[in-house]
Amino acid sequence: MLTLLNKIFTWWNHDTFGTRLKTIFFGKYVGKDNFNNKYYESKNGKRWVIYSGEIDASKIPVEWYSWIHFTSNKIEKNHDLKKYDWQKPHQHNLTGTESAYYPNKNKDAIEKKYKTWKN
Repeated sequence: MLTLLNKIFTWWNHDTFGTRLKTIFFGKYVGKDNFNNKYYESKNGKRWVIYSGEIDASKIPVEWYSWIHFTSNKIEKNHDLKKYDWQKPHQHNLTGTESAYYPNKNKDAIEKKYKTWKN
């Protein structure tokens, strides 16, 4: 019972009940990416994504970014792009976590080139 209520009223866990109904009745399955996110489109042109696991907009890979944002692109129809050796794998948005990037995290490593003015 609690799982059903979570599914109906909470959007941050996964897709809501309304999104599920919209997908069943009006959505046409377009494809999925390597993170198992599923992409849908309606007859009137609206597009949406059903995330697998945690909902995070940064989980949309480059191949699907132009499609979901209606950006015309020559490779839009081909979502299985060749990955080059120099391309890094996708990373989640780490903002607000211990693993976040802080350019001046180690303040002792860089000495100031000026002295702070004191009264």
